[in-house]
Amino acid sequence: MDALDSTQERREPDPPRRPRDPGATRQNILDVATEEFAEHGLAGARVEAIAARTRTTVRMIYYYFRSKEGLYCAALERAYTAMRAAERGLGLDALPPEEAIARLVRFVFDYHEANLAFNRLVSIENIHRAGHLSGSRDMAAVNATVIETLEGILARGRAAGVFRADADALSVHLLITAFPFFRVANRHTLGVLFGRDPLDPTLREAQRRMSVEAVLGYLRAVRD
Repeated sequence: MDALDSTQERREPDPPRRPRDPGATRQNILDVATEEFAEHGLAGARVEAIAARTRTTVRMIYYYFRSKEGLYCAALERAYTAMRAAERGLGLDALPPEEAIARLVRFVFDYHEANLAFNRLVSIENIHRAGHLSGSRDMAAVNATVIETLEGILARGRAAGVFRADADALSVHLLITAFPFFRVANRHTLGVLFGRDPLDPTLREAQRRMSVEAVLGYLRAVRD
């Protein structure tokens, strides 16, 4: 008889487990949480589902984020921070005023279409009357950058005589954001009511161009 029973298989020792990367784990949780909150809202999203999808535990999620609301706030803050960071990478300060505005408008149009979860998170937070954003220590400062950038572009445009003198940076920000956000956030109701998908690819370039022309049409200095 052999020293080892023929029914037994020689097994190699299991390789040692690599320690988790806390940063990567946290980002993975946020990635999945963003999808869950965008799909189900704050009330409907389940921490257990997030834990299952990330192969972590509810306890670990609470270790990183303290609570479901803490996780939601972190996802919301990251979404805003990512957009503002992308805006800062546009190099707008180096462009002539009209070109800078056109680039910003095209960026916002593209960003909202490419980041549907961001639109949904913003809509959800408005349902909550910004109660979670209002408790954030950093969000006002993070989002102030887009207004500061616009103020600089508008000032340069006024100095060059190409922009109207009464343009307010916050109001221009709302004008730039309104159409790109509305066509995405209200896509389904618009499709049912009017029988056309506002995100139909055949409409995209005309809508994108219209968005630029609408903002520049308002900003251009009125001449007698």
